[in-house]
Amino acid sequence: MQNTGAMARDSAHREIALLRARAQGLFPADAAAPGPVVGALLALQAQDLAAATWAVGARSPGTTLAGVRAAIDAGEIVRSWPMRGTLHFVPGEDLGWMQRLTTARLLQQARLTHERQGLTEPVYEQARQVAVAALSGGRSLGRDAFQALLEQNGIDTAANRGYHLIWHLAQTGTLCWGPTAGNAQELVLLDEWVPHPRRLEHEEALGEFLLRYIRGHGPATLADFVWWSKLTVAEAKRGLQVARPQLAERRIGDASYWVAAELDGVAPDAAQRRRFASSAWLLPAFDEYFLGYRDREASAAPEHHERIVPGRNGVFQPIAVAGGRVVGTWRRRMLGTAAAGQRLGIDVVPFEAVSAAQAAGLRRAGERYARFRELRLGEFNLGDFNPGELRVGDTAAQ
Repeated sequence: MQNTGAMARDSAHREIALLRARAQGLFPADAAAPGPVVGALLALQAQDLAAATWAVGARSPGTTLAGVRAAIDAGEIVRSWPMRGTLHFVPGEDLGWMQRLTTARLLQQARLTHERQGLTEPVYEQARQVAVAALSGGRSLGRDAFQALLEQNGIDTAANRGYHLIWHLAQTGTLCWGPTAGNAQELVLLDEWVPHPRRLEHEEALGEFLLRYIRGHGPATLADFVWWSKLTVAEAKRGLQVARPQLAERRIGDASYWVAAELDGVAPDAAQRRRFASSAWLLPAFDEYFLGYRDREASAAPEHHERIVPGRNGVFQPIAVAGGRVVGTWRRRMLGTAAAGQRLGIDVVPFEAVSAAQAAGLRRAGERYARFRELRLGEFNLGDFNPGELRVGDTAAQ
């Protein structure tokens, strides 16, 4: 029998999970278009392009993969390196002010690695000139073609130098990823792809960064924001001072969290709690619902974190969520041939016991994912819960 403290903790976790799901556009799903979905969250981790498109689709009911790609091709959603040295989807108009807050520290952190590879300011400048000459006028190039062009101009791209050059040119505002091409994207000039960026003063930008994070992820703590943004604690505190009039402090359980001021005093009613308890989602690798916080216990039991991020190697698995809790991982398989009509197979590997109602909800979530891919769900397999088994999903599944 649970003790009173454990029951109170579980109740607080359910409350936090519900409110975060609501902030993230997962519950209730409000049919927002892809661009507004990304705008509401400010940034979604996107080094895995296929997974990131489903992160958007999961929050945009009725949207297909083609719809998300169309938003990318239109420049509504831009993929670049705004923070943490990691690719994210962001609204194009917000990328510039975010990078002005984060780039100096990221360049300093990368300096020794780049110097060891012979990447110096003259090399960066030569690469920048090659990029501008090749891409001006709305042109685009895939990664391999761009690296071949650098080689033709005497710039060595071997041993991962090509990646580091692209990263540097994007981090410093010359390049970003633009239109889709097959399963990838092509490089474009940022100032042409995003001709009308928002321009914020330093302190205004700090406040905007914090406010947008809380609105799209709250309830959250300042420590959550510092982890997510990788700003300094001092910068985060200054951002909080700027954004404070638009925020409210909310006590949940034995801790305090920040929420958007418009949610102050707004509590889920009994009907919402029942619907949330029966909700189920199949979310992609690196999804913000689990990844977007320093403290993740509201969405997953600590003993399961190793299965979601095996070896704590930074590779987050696709997650199966029931009633707001991560209950397993999942992967997809393609069935049949293109000629005969491909179908989708989904395998869920639970690490908690799953009820019949939750299993039915996860199958419906699989059907939603199949519709996003404009495929038919051919198989849905929910494995038996085995506490001694350590199996994880396929990070490329989405």
